[in-house]
Amino acid sequence: MLVLITGGTRSGRSSQAVALAQTMPGPVFFLATAQPVDEEMAERIRRHRQVRPPAWVTIEEPLYLAKALTAHASRGSVVVLDCVAVWLGNLLHRHLGGAGPRDHHQAEALRQRALAEADALCRLPDTMGLRLIVVTSEVGMGLVPETALGRLYRDLLGEVNQMLARRADRVVWMVAGIPVTIKG
Repeated sequence: MLVLITGGTRSGRSSQAVALAQTMPGPVFFLATAQPVDEEMAERIRRHRQVRPPAWVTIEEPLYLAKALTAHASRGSVVVLDCVAVWLGNLLHRHLGGAGPRDHHQAEALRQRALAEADALCRLPDTMGLRLIVVTSEVGMGLVPETALGRLYRDLLGEVNQMLARRADRVVWMVAGIPVTIKG
């Protein structure tokens, strides 16, 4: 089973994912993608850790999501992946730093890598028997980003989100803390 939970910043996505996982039987793994790159982010991570039940196993992996789950999660587990938007930012930062893509070929290579990772995630519920709850962000509802890097991020996240939503059994859009089921 694959559940995608999307929405804007502070819409309640992570809380909804945690609450959903708590209703499911079996061991729970929490795949965290955020890195404590500054004091403010370290505080966010600390707050997120506080709301997780102590019995849950946390896997911290900023880049190789499917590989981390294959190595650590067990068949029949519940997995909360929080969050695809942060993971994609990590991927772009690792390969581009603060600059935009040098050319179309570099952007396309990153696109293929992101889509391959999303595809690998989508296959895990079947290959490993996981119940996978994926948290992501909706970023395409605002202004067009000013920079090439910002536009690449927005476009890639939109494409990854579409792939995840197509293959998900259920998609929930969070609006002001209210879950709205839009698929399943």
